[in-house]
Amino acid sequence: MTWSNEDWWPNLLRLDVLDDNAHDVSPYDEDFDYAEEFQQLDFEAVKEDIEEVMTTSKEWWPADYGHYGPLFIRMAWHSAGTYRTLDGRAGAAGGLQRLPPESSWPDNINLDKARRLLQPVKQKYGRKLSWGDLIVLAGNVALESMGFETYGFAGGRADEFKSNEAVEWGPETEWETTSPERYEDGEVGNLKDPLANTVMGLIYVNPEGPDGEPDVEGSAKNIREEFERMAMNDEETVALIAGGHTFGKVHGADDPEKHQGPEPEAAPIEEQGLGWKHDFEDIGGMITSGIEGPWTDAPTRWDMGYIDNLLEHEWTSVKGPGGAWQWHPVEADEIEHAPGAQDPSKTEQPMMLTTDVALKHDPDYRAVLERFQEHPDEFQQAFAKAWYKLIHRDMGPPERFLGPEVPDETMLWQDPLPDADYDLIGDAEAAELKEEILETDLTVSQLAKTAWASASTYRDSDKRGGANGARIRLEPQRSWEVNEPAELETVLETLEDVQSAFNESRSDDVRVSLADLIVLGGNAAVEQAAAEAGYDVTVPFEPGRTDATQEQTDVESFEVLEPKVDAVRNYLGTGDYDDLYDSPEERMVDKAELLNLSVPELTALVGGMRALGATYEDTDRGVLTDRPGALTNDFFVNLLDMRYEWEPVDEDGYVFEIRDRKTGDVEWEATRLDLIFGSNSRLRAVADVYGAEDGEEELVQDFVDAWSKVMRLDRFDLE
Repeated sequence: MTWSNEDWWPNLLRLDVLDDNAHDVSPYDEDFDYAEEFQQLDFEAVKEDIEEVMTTSKEWWPADYGHYGPLFIRMAWHSAGTYRTLDGRAGAAGGLQRLPPESSWPDNINLDKARRLLQPVKQKYGRKLSWGDLIVLAGNVALESMGFETYGFAGGRADEFKSNEAVEWGPETEWETTSPERYEDGEVGNLKDPLANTVMGLIYVNPEGPDGEPDVEGSAKNIREEFERMAMNDEETVALIAGGHTFGKVHGADDPEKHQGPEPEAAPIEEQGLGWKHDFEDIGGMITSGIEGPWTDAPTRWDMGYIDNLLEHEWTSVKGPGGAWQWHPVEADEIEHAPGAQDPSKTEQPMMLTTDVALKHDPDYRAVLERFQEHPDEFQQAFAKAWYKLIHRDMGPPERFLGPEVPDETMLWQDPLPDADYDLIGDAEAAELKEEILETDLTVSQLAKTAWASASTYRDSDKRGGANGARIRLEPQRSWEVNEPAELETVLETLEDVQSAFNESRSDDVRVSLADLIVLGGNAAVEQAAAEAGYDVTVPFEPGRTDATQEQTDVESFEVLEPKVDAVRNYLGTGDYDDLYDSPEERMVDKAELLNLSVPELTALVGGMRALGATYEDTDRGVLTDRPGALTNDFFVNLLDMRYEWEPVDEDGYVFEIRDRKTGDVEWEATRLDLIFGSNSRLRAVADVYGAEDGEEELVQDFVDAWSKVMRLDRFDLE
């Protein structure tokens, strides 16, 4: 084994996760536009080809009940179900299930076969159909093939060609284990951010129950926490589990360890990416979880069988033939049996998982089950909408949704925005508004911080947040500590006055939104700061943002976007958090990755904002200049100057004093988020460039470019 830098120095700050933001690893050329390619598809022909694969058994892989539908539903579910709200990462976008670690997760056993079955479809349509879209569409076609009416489908998931190494899956070093470090204070049921799955290598929770024990109360608790972190409420949770378990079966005819070969990433080269090789003749089909049996008597038909079986029969926990805990009906002769998955002349007794029985024993979940049983149409509609949400939750706003089956309705979880019913401002109006903004009492720092606070909520993982909508003026964002609510109110009131005066003065239909005005104010501040340093720059601006209402804003859903640390504003947070990131600088890199920033872009933004004096609560921390408000390279010059030394002033080592080595006088105060640009080798290498005598002009241009990039990250209408 060859050791990496991280092996030699485990505490080394990982910056390589930002490199993918600077380099495209796709085999397609830079002009490739997946949205254009997708819209050239004959969509109905694609669906027909998928259904043909689904209902035509292949000799090399056994189809349960002669139908691959349940397998394809599991594939789509496990692709989309990795999504978690806390950082917006994972999910179906990018087709990441075909790359490690998801490709070889224990919970994804044999899904490599499902994708390989679809290879002819992918090969036929090539670049017009991504794996990300194909995997999810196959799940929809499977549901429809078995009698279910789906709510719709949207394409637009461009494929990734490299695993997202920024995703933190947990602290464990072995699959299917749970360590105390996974939970805050080591307490089960309180997962550390940003996790959602409760067990390493499982999509959701352990189907046998917590720690592999048939504990229905603990299982219900795990389910609720997990599905809440997927942005699902109790009704959606029950609908998804009940709807998904209406189809197919689980496989545990024997102990998996006796028959299960290595996973795809560990399999020998001759297996060509397939893993978990089994001896089908010995085990009569396949083995996945070690749990055995269908949920209903009709595993390839949409009906009420799952809910009826769960509610109308009593269930007892037993060890199944695969050695795993499952539940059998107490009165086995009173439940309808299913045909054998491989031999229809035989029959199989329905079973339940601990997670299924947990729904029956939890009073809130049971109430939903009983309502669905009484009103099957409500169940159908709830599952249709919850499934649609599951497979589209990570795609962002509806303008990114492609294809003929996109619903007309925009849901609250899609962060809706109103359409502009007015003409947009042009260059002349933008210049006029910038002058008016700069003539107010607002400072460069206030304008820059407000624009940054608005735009930097964006995260590229699930395309949420950003300046569009001006949600910084709404709850919860206007009350976030990092946004300095009292000062923010002053800035917003002033900008609203400018907006009102401009809009009321127009005799035509030209209007400016507050969302555009906030960005424009930040741009004006940057241009003025550059001018103070002797540089004439124009920050690009594209109008078209609109203002969302409070009713269009799901407060609880937006809470997860609140920054715990913001390096650009030198905000260290309260320190009262327990997550998988050990230091403020790790959180800085994590946020930079979500903003799609490279290492130089992150460095330029931090140094530039320090020069502007745009720090949390306007403190002098990190403002290493005697000319705050001018876009200079002083931050880097003084950071790297060996005339100074650094001393921590708090026990945590978060805040430091910069002292003159000769006199001992304190020149400045700074934080870890400043020092890291001098202590980390890669960050210092970039800081050297910006801190050189000829580096200031480079910094100014790079700062403007990075600033402009962040301001327009959510402008999908411009793509």
